[in-house]
Amino acid sequence: MKTFKFLLGTAILLLLQSNYIFAQGCSDAGFCTVNSFQPNSNDSIKSYHNQIKTGIFFGKADNSISVFGNYVEYNRQLGDKLGIDAKLTTLAQNGNDISSFGLSDLFLNANYKAGNSLKFTLGAKIPLSDAGNSNNNLPLPMDYQSSLGTFDLILGVGYEFKKIQLVAALQQPLTQNDNQFLVSQYPASSELRGFLSTNKFQRSGDVLLRVSYPLMINSKIRLTPSILPIYHLKNDRFTNQNNVEQEIKNSEGLTLNGNVYLDYEINQRNGIQLNMGVPFLVRKSRPDGLTRSFIANVEYRIKF
Repeated sequence: MKTFKFLLGTAILLLLQSNYIFAQGCSDAGFCTVNSFQPNSNDSIKSYHNQIKTGIFFGKADNSISVFGNYVEYNRQLGDKLGIDAKLTTLAQNGNDISSFGLSDLFLNANYKAGNSLKFTLGAKIPLSDAGNSNNNLPLPMDYQSSLGTFDLILGVGYEFKKIQLVAALQQPLTQNDNQFLVSQYPASSELRGFLSTNKFQRSGDVLLRVSYPLMINSKIRLTPSILPIYHLKNDRFTNQNNVEQEIKNSEGLTLNGNVYLDYEINQRNGIQLNMGVPFLVRKSRPDGLTRSFIANVEYRIKF
């Protein structure tokens, strides 16, 4: 256990030192923000059956883009074993004299507690945008879309052992989006010539493993470091200007993120959380627009 705590402490140090690296982000687009996949989610609702959470986040993305978003989430406990979650998200991007904003996704999940330490999650990510944003009648890359535009299946399992919290999950697209961005549509002087083409984008799935360990500072404050590897299962694909489908090389592979959660319990019903995350390891090609060098999230929750 001492070794495990040392490794997590080292991860925090790396987290604070590595904000210049880019990797796949998750706090504003992915399944790692699902309530049951978050650290300490077993503590979300104890004496109460309902919880509402709202939060805002800010991040720095690739290609000189800043991202800002917010969300509202409802958690309902239906007895001792079954719970449901609903989460609505938005996203805004700004950079290279281009700004965009829109609804992102609706997450719907059911959680089943099989034992004191074991839980399962089944859910879906429902897109509220088709990833077809344009500027001056030209399609924009995924970096300026408020959603991946895919309807995704979400499966997960969580297990707790001696306070070590483990989560494994799959997010698999069942549909694809309507993005039509090709770099060849833009002049050579355009900043967008450096982006990856995603016309008729075919995005593959992701799997994650989260390992976290809560540390109680006092009766009201808890610090939880977390390591989050995400593996993109295979190379994505797009259709070029000649209507030929091609692989996006090096878009398959591992990214490794670190998160630190700081929770402050105002009282039994109210709490505030600060969540910060940066990457340690990157995929070479990330056409989905989830690149983040740094992201911070502030959340308020109330139970009733």
